Amino acid sequence: MDNKQNHHTADSTPLTYRGVGGGADNALELLPLVDPEGNILGSATRGECHDGTMRLHPVVHLHVFNGNGELYLQKRPEWKTIQPGKWDTAVGGHIAMGETVAEALLRESAEEIGIDATGATLVRTYIHQSEVERELVYVYRIETDATPTLSEEVADGSYFTADEIRQRIGTGYFTPNFEQEWLDTFGAEG
Repeated sequence: MDNKQNHHTADSTPLTYRGVGGGADNALELLPLVDPEGNILGSATRGECHDGTMRLHPVVHLHVFNGNGELYLQKRPEWKTIQPGKWDTAVGGHIAMGETVAEALLRESAEEIGIDATGATLVRTYIHQSEVERELVYVYRIETDATPTLSEEVADGSYFTADEIRQRIGTGYFTPNFEQEWLDTFGAEG
């Protein structure tokens, strides 16, 4: 895996950051620091944002539903720093410095599961805090019958019914962030 990510400065000059080898999160990736409304206050590396200092940085999540109302989830690879091996939102990724929320959503969706997220709707935003990080989460939803194509960033993927999700809540099968987000956003739907 190349771990090459393109970022853009304010003058649209591409910057390239390379990870430390295949299958590793890129600790040097530059991320915006934001206030709770999403206004950019500065920047920090991914490693700095995940070091327990609780620097607020933005991420996008995409919930992918099929025509039967089933929710597509991805299994995080074992090499991930945060919540390895657990099932999570279909698409989740950091917004890069100089990138808009919409650009990040389209990029992450294409990179992780090969889905075109054009037409996805913003459902909500909220702040998620774990033991190591604090994120401003932009939650999107899309309904599509397109077949997801897994990338190197995803260990596995599958559709789940609302009942299957409910049965696994609290068992350690899902990431805690997904569980809370699903319950708060979609739990009453199914």
